[in-house]
Amino acid sequence: MAQYLLSVHTVEGQTREPRTDDQTREFMLRVGELEAEMKASDVLVYSGRLTEPDAARVVRVEGGETLTTDGPFAEAKEHLGGFYIIDSADLDEALSWASKTSDCVEAPIEVRPFFDMRRG
Repeated sequence: MAQYLLSVHTVEGQTREPRTDDQTREFMLRVGELEAEMKASDVLVYSGRLTEPDAARVVRVEGGETLTTDGPFAEAKEHLGGFYIIDSADLDEALSWASKTSDCVEAPIEVRPFFDMRRG
């Protein structure tokens, strides 16, 4: 088994039609069903949704001094909106879960394996 990050990105300036309360409830129901399926399949390690990018802080150390700035990296147009960490037998299985996730959240999903320190 290998762990994969399935990440959901938002694009700055990209707008979508606002959801009604009923559409929001339906969306959350679908997400809940997806996560229940992942748990039943014993692949879900963790999932999370992030707040808006303007709540971010960037911390860097330059010349031994810690600098903290508000907001995401200024040059970034895409922002991480949420993610799933899954255990999958292989990349094909991870891509299958990414397909289900993309369909559920109506957004592209980036799939990236975690580096395995034991294998180098």
